[in-house]
Amino acid sequence: MFAETDAELAARLAVQTGQILVGIREPLFASGAPQWEVKDAGDAAAQAFLAAELHAHRPDDAVLSEEEGQTDQRRFDAERVWIIDPLDGTREFSEPGRTDWAVHVALWERDRFGAAAVSLPAANAVFATEPAPPLPQVERERPRLITSRSRAPYSAVLVAEGLGCDAVRLGSAGAKAMAVVMGHADIYVHDGGMYQWDSAAPAAVAMAAGFHASRLDGSALVYNARDPWLPDFIVCRPELADDVLRSIWG
Repeated sequence: MFAETDAELAARLAVQTGQILVGIREPLFASGAPQWEVKDAGDAAAQAFLAAELHAHRPDDAVLSEEEGQTDQRRFDAERVWIIDPLDGTREFSEPGRTDWAVHVALWERDRFGAAAVSLPAANAVFATEPAPPLPQVERERPRLITSRSRAPYSAVLVAEGLGCDAVRLGSAGAKAMAVVMGHADIYVHDGGMYQWDSAAPAAVAMAAGFHASRLDGSALVYNARDPWLPDFIVCRPELADDVLRSIWG
């Protein structure tokens, strides 16, 4: 029997990884380190910590990580696979003052999520599947759609036009999804470039909280597929899901 439940482990690892990243970030900024050095240092430290902790506490489980790709071939036959993004939003992490970067830790067990957590270390916040955050009550005249800093996906344009949304831009996928979970936004739509580790933990937390999360066509999100590419993703308030999908597909 595990000393920590899977949910407790996921939350602890997300928080402690974030603390390590915060501890690395500020001294590098103070020293005038270039952005590439800040990114590399964060990625390496976060990966090393999570890999060591999962090996120590869940040695029989497989791991799929952004920083190590598919080196753990056990996942193809495993019933339990940890899908992690040690530092989601390396660009934002390397920019002083930005808080929109995250740590993702999720457990995919057979055909569903067993546990997950997303931390926003610069905001000193963590969101987990157990206990799940409450679905916030919001009152807005127009839905608020959150999109990438660098590009507006075509699907997001369709949703913005179809629902008359106000648009907000943020960095990492975890930060965007958690903005919806916190009630700061209502819809997050992404297409054209994403991997399983980008959305696994955010999707798990959002669904545990009662939000809608799916592929762009409305189909269920399935993880631990042989190909780690999972190019599209929706998280939104449940009452908006039908309208969001209708805006995309007509």
